[in-house]
Amino acid sequence: MDKRITDDFDVLRSILPERIRAAIDEHGNTSRLLEIVLDLGRKPTARYIDREIELSEHDVTDSDLLQLVEELGEFDDDNRAGIERSLHRISAIRNRRGKIVGLTARIGRAVYGTIDIIADLIETGQSVLIVGPPGVGKTTLLREAARVRARDKRVVIVDTSNEIGGDGDIPHEAVGKARRMQVSQPDRQHEVMIEAVENHNPEVIVIDEIGRELEAQAARTIAERGVQLIGTAHGNTLDNLLLNPTLSDLIGGIESVTLSDDEARRRGTQKVVLERRTAPTFDIMIEIQARDRLVVHADVASAVDSMLRSRLIAAELRERDETGAIHVSEYVPEADSRSAPARPGAKQAHDNWPAANAHVVRGTRENGKTRNEMKDDVAQAAGRDLRPVSVYAYGVARNRLEQAARRLAVPLLLTDDFGDAEVIVTLKTHYRRRPRLISDGEKRGLSIYVLRANTVTQMENFLVDLFRLNGRKDADAFGNALQEAEQAISRIRAGEDYIELKPQASQVRKRQHQLARQAHLQSASVGAEPRRYVTIYRGA
Repeated sequence: MDKRITDDFDVLRSILPERIRAAIDEHGNTSRLLEIVLDLGRKPTARYIDREIELSEHDVTDSDLLQLVEELGEFDDDNRAGIERSLHRISAIRNRRGKIVGLTARIGRAVYGTIDIIADLIETGQSVLIVGPPGVGKTTLLREAARVRARDKRVVIVDTSNEIGGDGDIPHEAVGKARRMQVSQPDRQHEVMIEAVENHNPEVIVIDEIGRELEAQAARTIAERGVQLIGTAHGNTLDNLLLNPTLSDLIGGIESVTLSDDEARRRGTQKVVLERRTAPTFDIMIEIQARDRLVVHADVASAVDSMLRSRLIAAELRERDETGAIHVSEYVPEADSRSAPARPGAKQAHDNWPAANAHVVRGTRENGKTRNEMKDDVAQAAGRDLRPVSVYAYGVARNRLEQAARRLAVPLLLTDDFGDAEVIVTLKTHYRRRPRLISDGEKRGLSIYVLRANTVTQMENFLVDLFRLNGRKDADAFGNALQEAEQAISRIRAGEDYIELKPQASQVRKRQHQLARQAHLQSASVGAEPRRYVTIYRGA
């Protein structure tokens, strides 16, 4: 979609004081002009996208301000005024007695064709929240979203400051077929939002600058009625919106929850934690970082849950280059160095990873591997393609486990979903009590690693065993054991009644049992460790 910009700058230019108008004409480049600032007793300035310049050597006078105010007429209760059928906004600064002592003239632009970077999100019908710092184009994007959705949907704009549809009774053409409801006073915005739903049967409501608690409540009421919401809110990112007590309800809100002892051990956290209070009002959140760069949280509920547990999930980064092409990539906040959570489907991708019943990690600072030995193991494994392993930590300090994973540079995936886990790691004290989760894991055939203590050293030894960083040449032995099982299966199919395999470790036996089941044969483990072996035989 081609980009087309309409700013009607001549309309604003015509009401500026003569010397300000002349200075603007001299500097030119009005396509990059953001706003003009006139403060009493100071030099007038023009703010561009990339710079700020002084427009005159002479200070702004009362007559300069009065001339502009007379052209505009009355200001609303929010100290804003506009120009009929344009998108420009002029905001006033008053002194204690109500006299205007400063004006900010912000250039309003209708930028057609910018919605393509988020068009797929807008057209899903899900509610979309847009946040970002001032001046990055939130309102411009919102206006374009209203125009595009109004092509085939009933769209109503709740225009508190007349920034979306422009000043005057007739909306600017940039909003297309969308209808516009103006708000008489800023503190009535929530009432007009509800009125729009009850009186005008919209399918989509567009709202700019949700900033009060009543407006957040009204937004939730609208969303619960099945109307798509597209709005902006005061905030830059998901995390600072979450910490805003007034607006956090837009993304589900937070509350303090006391966990049971078992649940706290399962999560590896303290008993009092923060949880998401309810379903988010907005399904999708877009953080605008720059005019052509934004971050998308396609599932706000999951993003908030992960953030509250200090395990951020990767978002989606969308960028538009100089040619207009849009590039989509994965985005992970730089400040976060924690292990990533397991992704859906991770377990299926690694079904062939050998599992075991229970492994006791015996290494300690005294009798286990030293730091230097571990570094040597990591160096030897650096050239190997280590496969990510999804681990469920039961009663184990996750921060220490993540610290050990970072130190050894292994692809550890910590998951909160027991169903996605390939491995369970727990403490000896928990394992002895045989909680239901451990029993269920054994029934599923998951590998269970038992730590003697909740220390980083024990966890490093666990990871060394899990990712085989100790340099042992066991890959060939494992492959030979599987080949022996396959040959036994072939012989039984050829007529033999049963075959006894060589003694193997529990993880190898587990894989041999799996091969037998896949061949629709029976198998059993016989004998005692370390001479325990698998027998494969015909079914009854």
